Amino acid sequence: MKRLLFLFVVHMSLMLSCHAAEVSPRDLPEEHSGGVRFAYDVDFSMNFDNREFDRSRLFPSYTIFGARLTPSVGLAFLQDSGACHRLMLGVDIMKDFGRSPVGSQASAGQGNASVFHDAAEADAGWRNLKLFNEIIFYYDLDATLGRTDFSLTAGIFPRRFMEGEYSRAFFSDSLVWYDNNIEGLLMKFRRPSSYFEIGCDWMGKAGVDRRERFMIFSSGHGHVSDMLSLGYSAYMYHFAGSENAPGVVDNILLNPYVLLDFSGLVPLQHLSISAGWLQSLQNDRKLVDRYVVPGGAEITACAGKWNISIENRLFIGQNMMPYYNSIGTGGQKYASDLYFGDPFFRMRDASAGSWNVYDRLKVSYEPGLSDFVDLKIAAVFHFSGGFAGWQQMVGVHFNLRNLMLKLKGKR
Repeated sequence: MKRLLFLFVVHMSLMLSCHAAEVSPRDLPEEHSGGVRFAYDVDFSMNFDNREFDRSRLFPSYTIFGARLTPSVGLAFLQDSGACHRLMLGVDIMKDFGRSPVGSQASAGQGNASVFHDAAEADAGWRNLKLFNEIIFYYDLDATLGRTDFSLTAGIFPRRFMEGEYSRAFFSDSLVWYDNNIEGLLMKFRRPSSYFEIGCDWMGKAGVDRRERFMIFSSGHGHVSDMLSLGYSAYMYHFAGSENAPGVVDNILLNPYVLLDFSGLVPLQHLSISAGWLQSLQNDRKLVDRYVVPGGAEITACAGKWNISIENRLFIGQNMMPYYNSIGTGGQKYASDLYFGDPFFRMRDASAGSWNVYDRLKVSYEPGLSDFVDLKIAAVFHFSGGFAGWQQMVGVHFNLRNLMLKLKGKR
C-alpha cells in the first residue's frame, strides 16, 4: 500500500507538470461550462514552533518543526448556472524534521553490528514511505443561491477548508498541525454581511478497543454595522465507548462573542477588541452521571501597523478540562482524547469550581510576500499564575489556488 501511495504521488507530479498552464476549474470563465475538466490543487506548509514551558506544570517543553505537502488531482464540472462540482483524490505527506532512522553501535563483544534500541525509531520507512500520512478524497460543490455563496465538502479533506473563528479552547495549534484532515462533511454559507459553517468530523468507529467518537462543530458571525459584529462558535463532541471500555462522555462547548472593530477610525492596519463567554457542559455518564458546567470570559485585543501585530487574549474562568486526568472504564486517562484545546485552559489550579487567570500575548510579523505565500514570525508569551513559558514560531504557507486566482486577475 505504501509503495502504491508513492507511485500515486509521482504520477500526480507528472500530471501537474503537464498541465501547469491550466487553472483550477473553480476559476474557469463561463465559456468552459458544461464540460468535464482536469482539476488539481497543491498546499504546502512549514511549521517551526519551539515551546519552552519549564515554568509550567501542565505540559513539557518541546519543539514542532516539520513540513507538509498536500497535492490532489481530480475532475471538475462547471454548470451553466455557475455551480462547480469537483471529485478530488490526493495524499497528505508530512515530515517531522529529524525523524529519520537512528541507531547506535553495539557494545563490546558484539562486533561491528549496529543495534537499534527503539524499533520505531529504527524503521527505515521514516526516510520515505512512512511520510505518506493519509489518502484524502472528497466531493466539493460551490454554488450561488440568490445572495448566498454555498459550498459543500464531503469525504476526507484538509482542515484548512474550515474558515470559522474558534478560540484555542476549542482547537490547539498542535492539534491543527498533527490532525490535518477532517473525515465527514462541511457546509459553508457566505452572505454580504455574514458567514456560517457547520460540519461533522467522525474520528472513531466503535470497535474492540477503538472508541466511537465524533464531533459536530459550527461557527458564524454577522456584521451589525461597520464597527460591530456578533459571532459564535460551538461543538458537541460525543466520546463514546468500545467493547473493552463501555461508557459515554459528553463534551459540549459554546462561545458567543461580540467584536468591536475600530480600524476605520485610526491610522492602523487593524484595531479591534472582542469579548466572549466560554461555556462547557460535560458529563461522564458511566462514572459520574451528572453535568459539570465550567465556564469563563475571554477578552481579545488586537492592534497592527506595518505588518506587525500585537494580540492579547485574556481568559478569566474555571478549569475547562475537569475530566482530563480521569481514568475511564478501559483503565486509560481521557486526556487529549477528550479535549482538543490549548492545555493552558486546564488552568494551573485544577481544583473544582476555582477561578483562575490565563493570559496569552502574541507579537507577530507578517511581511506579506504575496497573495499566495504567507510568512509569519511570532513570539507568544503565556501567563498562568505568573510567567508560564513562551513560544518562538516561524511558519510558511503556499497555496496553489491563491496563485491561480492571482494569475487569472492579471489576464
